[in-house]
Formats: sequence, structure tokens, C-alpha cells
Amino acid sequence: MIDDATFWDRTAPKYAKSPISDPVAYEYTLERTRSYLTATDRVLELGCGTGSTALFLAPDVAHITAVDISPGMLAIAREKARDAGIVNVTFETGATVPDEGDYDVVMGYSLFHLLPDMETRFAQIRDLLPTGGYFISKTACLGQSGAGLGGALKSLMIRLAIPVMQRIGKAPYVRSFSVQDLEDAITGAGFEIIEHGSHPKGPPPARYIVARKV
Repeated sequence: MIDDATFWDRTAPKYAKSPISDPVAYEYTLERTRSYLTATDRVLELGCGTGSTALFLAPDVAHITAVDISPGMLAIAREKARDAGIVNVTFETGATVPDEGDYDVVMGYSLFHLLPDMETRFAQIRDLLPTGGYFISKTACLGQSGAGLGGALKSLMIRLAIPVMQRIGKAPYVRSFSVQDLEDAITGAGFEIIEHGSHPKGPPPARYIVARKV
């Protein structure tokens, strides 16, 4: 299987040009995220990709540090920031949660199903945040079967296709888990979930979760 950084570097140009698969769901979760942000917040986004979410939310906060494993993705993100004249977002190469930093909010979108150590990352995020700090995420739950026969078949076909695509270098590492598995992992790391929902509903569902450090 191709290593993750190489996969995303190769994918970056096509990824940047691809339309958002469900713009209504994306805009809805952006607006929900905005409702938890303040003008003084310092935000960390993990797995920022080509930077779209960070750049959309930049006017609502003091600063965003956006990290990604792929230099190719980050190059596109920096170009987009320059073109838009946005200066309060810093794009950095990174594959892990920082050991320290002054952050009020940590975000991660379309990321945690791509990591083998999701539970460890959640614990690290908790350690990084102050009490009451927000962890906001949106994660594909590939282990959640769709409703009805059609939904169940679609879910099965996706899970069967992934190993084949990985063998030919067309997919990165992907982990399957249910919505309940994901929420249990977040609360188990020491967070209280204060908002959740599937946007889109799938299959597979993309679970949007706002959690607060307790």
C-alpha cells in the first residue's frame, strides 16, 4: 500500500479541483462550527488538506494553525490564502497532534477514519486543550451500515472496494467503525459531546461532533 503522504501529494491537484460532494451538508456544518467560535480563539486544524475549511473560518477567529501530512496539499492551501489575502492562517507540515500550544479549539474534518491510532489522537487533543475547550470533528463512519437493503449493500460494496483500491495505490489507509464506536472513543478520551449529527446521512454517514473537554 502506498504511504499516506505520497498518496495525498499525488492526489492534491485533482482533489483541489473536485467539487464538494454534498455542499448543503458542508455549509451546514461550517455554520454550526462558526457558532462555537469567537473572535479571540486560537484554532488548530488537523488534516487541513487544501485549506478550504480553515480559510472559510479564518474571519471568525484570531488565528488558525492548519497542519497536514501532504506538502502538495499545503502548497495549494498557501496559494489559496495568498490569493484571498488571508493572513491569520498558518499552514504547517505535520502528521501528529502537537505536544503543546495555546489553542482554544481543535478541529479535524474527514481525517480520523484515515488514522490507525484515532483513540490516541483524541487523548492527545484533550491534553492540548484547556478545560472547556472545544474539539470539533466530522468523520466518515465506514462501519455503519446504511438503512434498508440498498443502504446495507452500498456500505458493503464500499468496504469491499477499499482493499482493492489500496493494493493498486488508489486509496490510503482507511479504518472502519460505527457512529457509536466513534462517539465512545471521544467520550472515553475525556470529552462531553454537546452536539452530534450525520451530515450527510450516507451511507456511509459523516458524523459531525462537537465535544467539550471536561
